[in-house]
Amino acid sequence: MSTTPNPVIIALDAMGGDFGPAVVVPAALKALQFFPELHLILVGDETVVGEMLRKHHALNYPKLSIVHASQIVGMDEKPSQALRLKKDSSMRVAINLVKEGKAQACVSAGNTGALMATAKFVLKTLPGIDRPAIIAKLPTTKKNTKVRVLDLGANIDCTPQNLVEFAIMGSVVAKVIGNIPEPSVGLLNVGEEEVKGNDLVKDTSAILEKYSGINYIGYVEGDDIFKATADVVVCDGFVGNVMLKTTEGVLKMLTKYVKDAFTQNWFTKLSALAVMHVLKKIGKSLDPSEYNGASLLGLHGIVIKSHGSANQKSFLTAIREAVQEVEHNVPAKIQDGVAELLAANASNISNPQSSEES
Repeated sequence: MSTTPNPVIIALDAMGGDFGPAVVVPAALKALQFFPELHLILVGDETVVGEMLRKHHALNYPKLSIVHASQIVGMDEKPSQALRLKKDSSMRVAINLVKEGKAQACVSAGNTGALMATAKFVLKTLPGIDRPAIIAKLPTTKKNTKVRVLDLGANIDCTPQNLVEFAIMGSVVAKVIGNIPEPSVGLLNVGEEEVKGNDLVKDTSAILEKYSGINYIGYVEGDDIFKATADVVVCDGFVGNVMLKTTEGVLKMLTKYVKDAFTQNWFTKLSALAVMHVLKKIGKSLDPSEYNGASLLGLHGIVIKSHGSANQKSFLTAIREAVQEVEHNVPAKIQDGVAELLAANASNISNPQSSEES
């Protein structure tokens, strides 16, 4: 339960994702029960959203309001089209509320590319950050330990400087939210040996090895992610997104295998009853909905990306992530941390600032 004394105001893209208000509205109502200081703004078609609230007997629900938006960004829509032609979309209006200071964070299950493009255009990147990155927590074999991985799809093509920026931001997040004094940072590669990898990871590693203020431990491989070899794992968006989708697929497959194994016949069903407590614990650990809610780091504002196919439970997890980042004032912490590290390592990296204008 939230203990913050101040209101936390979050804008929800009610029309985004595969299910729109059918998922967002009940998740919002559940979130308000968990967080007494939370205020939510549902952004979308007021008629559709209002009807869904009426269905849940919550049309005049306290600490919940509607802001109308006349457009919806399609899940397969090109980011450039969404940015140019959908200025009154639920996604854009929700991000605008953050820009205007009417909300402290935005949560959307909408088109990832459009969300990233719109958020970067409206909110702009923090000083010293060229590109935002998507970061999320993943389960590990260590008890009560999560690993943070970035970038998970925002930047397909990266420079060494971009990856160093990701390492800085990931380290700051692990420190302020994960309460890890000196989070270890690993660079995802095809092997731990220095001779392995492409030019991108080799050049990035060369910079990080002499970078002051980052606890860089060198290369890590794919299986190291789930062994918690590092607190933060850095990679480009292409590799990160493939890794994330593969992980989600494996988690769902394992969950199905366990379920099928214990429902084959009456004997296995009885066996399942005997170990139900253990099965529930395993199920919770492997449930992808427990890890929903990826943050777009490096912006002047908090934007959380939910899975497009998120169910009610998953979207609630994304809202919880937004609340946590508001409470920790993550953008300000990242800005301070980035400024400090860049100043201490001015000779190790050049950081071109995006010149994009609104």
